[in-house]
This record gives sequence, C-alpha cells and structure tokens, in this order.
Amino acid sequence: MLVVVALAGCSHVPEREAEQAKVATGDRVNLGDSELVKKKLFAQYGRWKGTKYEIGGLSRSGIDCSGFVYVTFKSQFGVVLPISTELQGESGRSVEKDQLRTGDLVFFKTGFFDRHVGIYLASGRFMHASTSRGVTISRLDEGYWKSAYWKARRIAT
Repeated sequence: MLVVVALAGCSHVPEREAEQAKVATGDRVNLGDSELVKKKLFAQYGRWKGTKYEIGGLSRSGIDCSGFVYVTFKSQFGVVLPISTELQGESGRSVEKDQLRTGDLVFFKTGFFDRHVGIYLASGRFMHASTSRGVTISRLDEGYWKSAYWKARRIAT
C-alpha cells in the first residue's frame, strides 16, 4: 500500500476525467505577455489560496499539484495541459532555471518516485498545491525546494 501512495504523488487518478470536463476553459492568452500572465496568476491565487491538498482533487474542496496547474492553465489561459505531473513535465520546451519567466512550470523531485509541479511567478517565487499548506506561494531558494528542484518547462501559445 505504501508503494501505491508513494507512486501516486501528483500523478494521474482515473476518477479525474469526469472532473476535468467541469473546468471552464478561459480565453486563450499569450503566455509571452508576462504582465498579463502575472495578473491572472495572482487573481487565481487569490481565489485558491489555502485550498487543501487532496490527491486527485480538482476543486476548491481539495486539489493536488498537477490538478492546480491543469485548472489554472485551462481557466486562466485557455490552455489544456495533461492532467498528470509526468505528462506536464513533457509539455512545452525545456527552460534553464536562470531563464525562468512568469507562467513557466517548475518541477521538483520530492521522493524516489514522487514529483511535484508549480507555476513560476517572478523573483524566485512559485505557486503550487502543497501537501502541508494547500495552495500557497513558496520560494525556489528555500532549502527544501532548492534541494528538490528538478527542471522547468515553458508552454507555448
């Protein structure tokens, strides 16, 4: 059982398919417009701040990291990403850490099999659904996140 939980992390949960259809698709946004992207991300954060972490969740009653990325990109940017952290990690193109811009996806290795994803804001900060704090903003240079940082991806529109 422990192995199943460890592998689940922010991964695909079969029950999510029905919930995916309930997420409204917003207007398509140019992700290269950093100011507009930042404005939309902070508005999204204002609505979701503190929402508890729940594996497979896609609603304000509970959401996981890849679900939060999925919901944010679909509702705020009109971009439908895969639902799993693994597939989100293959989306877009690779970006070096020193080249991050607002809206890039940042990925972390949080365990032997576990992966975590968040959305880069600016000035070393990213928003994500944390297992301990729910939807929150953290810093890439915080000890835990700094040591777990893995890669970043830029989604093109």
